[in-house]
Amino acid sequence: MIRRKSCPASTLWSLAVLFAALLCAHGTMARGHGHGHAQGDGAMRFDYYLMSLSWAPSYCLTHRNDGDECGNQGFGFVLHGLWPQYRNGSWPQHCATPTTPDAATIRHALAFMPSRHLIEHEWQTHGSCSGLDPAAYFAQADRAFASVAIPPALKAPRSPPALSADEVERAFVSANPGLDDSMLSIVCREGSQLAEVRVCLDKNTLAPQACGGRVRNSCRYGKLRIPAID
Repeated sequence: MIRRKSCPASTLWSLAVLFAALLCAHGTMARGHGHGHAQGDGAMRFDYYLMSLSWAPSYCLTHRNDGDECGNQGFGFVLHGLWPQYRNGSWPQHCATPTTPDAATIRHALAFMPSRHLIEHEWQTHGSCSGLDPAAYFAQADRAFASVAIPPALKAPRSPPALSADEVERAFVSANPGLDDSMLSIVCREGSQLAEVRVCLDKNTLAPQACGGRVRNSCRYGKLRIPAID
C-alpha cells in the first residue's frame, strides 16, 4: 500500500490565505468596470435605460397631499426614473450598495425630480444597479431628462389636451429628431388617463434606441384623459 504524505498544517493555512486573497482581488477587479463606482454584483450588466416621464397632473389627482409635486406647483412632465433594463423585458433592482445620495446630490436632483422621497427611492431601487455612484447617476438622469424635448401641446396646457395615445406618441416623435415609435411607449392608468411617457435610451450615449421586450403602450383607443397643469 502506498501511503500519501500529509501536508503540514502551516502549508495548508498558507494556501488557504493565498486562495482567499486571489478571490478578493478578482472580485475587486470585476466590480470596478464601467463609469463611476460599481455598487454591487450585476451593476452595469444591463442593456439600456428606460426613462420614465411622469405626467404630474395625473399623479396629483390621487396624491394631493404630496406638497413637493402637487398643490399648484405647476409641474407637467417630471422625471420619475432612469431605469436599467434588460432587452428581454426584465430589469435589475435593489442592488447591494453602501452609498446614498448626499445633500448636494439631492439638491441637484430636485431640479427635475421634485421629491426627496422619490430621489431616495429611485436610487435604492434602480440607481444602485447602474454601476454609478449617486452623484454620477443623477447627473446621468439630468442629461437624459434634458435630452428629450417635451412637445408644445404638453409643455404647459391650461386646459386638458384632446390627444389620443397615438397622437401623444407622434407629438414626441415630431419634437425629437431621431426618435421613432419603436423607442417609446405611452402608459395609462385606468385605461385612458395619461400617466407616463417612457423613452428607451442607450446606456452610454443616452441616444434614443429601440425598446426591448414588455415596453408597450397600455392605453385604450380614443382620446385620453389628460389633466391640465395646475
